[in-house]
Amino acid sequence: MCSLATGVTGVRPRLQEAEEEEEEVPGLSDSGDEVAWEDEEEEEEAEPPRDKQQTPCLFCDRLFTSAEDTFSHCKSEHQFDIDNMVHKHGLEFYGYIKLINFIRLKNPTSEYLNSLCNPVPWEKEEYLKPVLEDDLLLQFDVEDLYEPVTVPFSYPNGLSDNTSVLERLKHMEARAQSAEAALARAREDLQRMKQFAQDFVMNADVRTNSSSTTTIADLNEDEDGVYFSSYGHYGIHEEMLKDKVRTESYRDFIYQNPHIFKDKVVLDVGCGTGILSMFAAKAGAKQVIGVDQSEIIYQAMDIIRLNKLEGIITLVKGRIEEVDLPVEKVDVIISEWMGYFLLFESMLDSVIYAKDKYLAKGGSVYPDICSISLLAVGDPNKHADRIAFWDDVYGFNMSCMKKAVIPEAIVEVLDPKTIISEPCGIKRIDCHAACVRDLEFSSDFTLKITKLSMCTAIAGYFDIFFEKNCHKKVLFSTGPHTTQTHWKQTIFLLEKPFSVKAGKSIW
Repeated sequence: MCSLATGVTGVRPRLQEAEEEEEEVPGLSDSGDEVAWEDEEEEEEAEPPRDKQQTPCLFCDRLFTSAEDTFSHCKSEHQFDIDNMVHKHGLEFYGYIKLINFIRLKNPTSEYLNSLCNPVPWEKEEYLKPVLEDDLLLQFDVEDLYEPVTVPFSYPNGLSDNTSVLERLKHMEARAQSAEAALARAREDLQRMKQFAQDFVMNADVRTNSSSTTTIADLNEDEDGVYFSSYGHYGIHEEMLKDKVRTESYRDFIYQNPHIFKDKVVLDVGCGTGILSMFAAKAGAKQVIGVDQSEIIYQAMDIIRLNKLEGIITLVKGRIEEVDLPVEKVDVIISEWMGYFLLFESMLDSVIYAKDKYLAKGGSVYPDICSISLLAVGDPNKHADRIAFWDDVYGFNMSCMKKAVIPEAIVEVLDPKTIISEPCGIKRIDCHAACVRDLEFSSDFTLKITKLSMCTAIAGYFDIFFEKNCHKKVLFSTGPHTTQTHWKQTIFLLEKPFSVKAGKSIW
């Protein structure tokens, strides 16, 4: 504990004065000691006055002669309220010292500081060391901020009273109202999640013996909350982490190309449990910032601490489009943004936003190349199970359901034996050059048939490439001829199958 105190000597002068007053005063004798004492006082009074000590503002170059004036200026000019900051994070003596030194050393914006939630970035003991010598702000007693403040208050009848308790009650009432609003939003999210689950089951319940089949339903803009809420549940992240093709490809790219990450600032968009952030930290990144909107980020914070990487990795909750990062630019952006059929429920638009706003000149985005391909499928049994089924359901004609079923894409593992064409690429995306409008496209395609069959569906999959500046290039595919991934393949059933021959083409 003594080693911690050495960096903050002289921070609490009032406590030192109290200790000095408690020291025993030497007795005075008749031998001239009293005269000597008076002479000493006269010498002290004769010393020339010293210039008043000044300290700079936390956010600009203005100088002030007291901590109170400095904080008043910070509040009025920079919207930084030290009182709110201390109470929000429960800062006591050492926490306050670290905060001041962190601001002096890192020069964050007041907007960034006001947006922070726990854990805070100034917890490391290095921030106990003063950045400025004789910093007046380090001599301010933070405990003053916890003392009741007497505020005169005029009641309607003209009476006045001390309202410190009233102000506290108002503050507590505001916090209670905020908590109630948050609870209401959580209940709305839960209700939307229940409705989403119900709709999902209703739309996806047409299945036989394949438990791995999923039916895609369109998500509206107002269902974004449900989308992010779903990623707050550990099951989705467990599935993604256990997808070895996905996770090990990212790991191999990062670990086998450490020169890309060494001493670099890395942004992980949609960090989830933080696995990519930790890969980057282990590869030598100087700083990693992980951003995620879902509640899983709180588990990620615990994971980062468990692995003792909190000194390198900073996590920020929120949309990348809305949060303030603690840096202006980053050297590398990594993200596992891919959705079904690459672009369904993907976060590529968020990655593009991050690239345009935060990527430094010459920086890189990974993965950097993606492609989408199509195949023809001949599986009459599957088609009959999905489509012809509606012609006779327990003796009833439900063929009108076909109009609703046909437009829905199906995500499932495709049997390679049912593939009846060569693949055809329909889209290639360079993440360094892509813009949001590139994500909406139409494409002509031609599929060369390889066997005599009935064409019952078109299937799609995607390939991912890590190439730019890589000494060891890495790629993986979600195609039906490769190891299965959690993305599976995406199948579009034809309303009316037709016969095809080997060597012919369809388009």
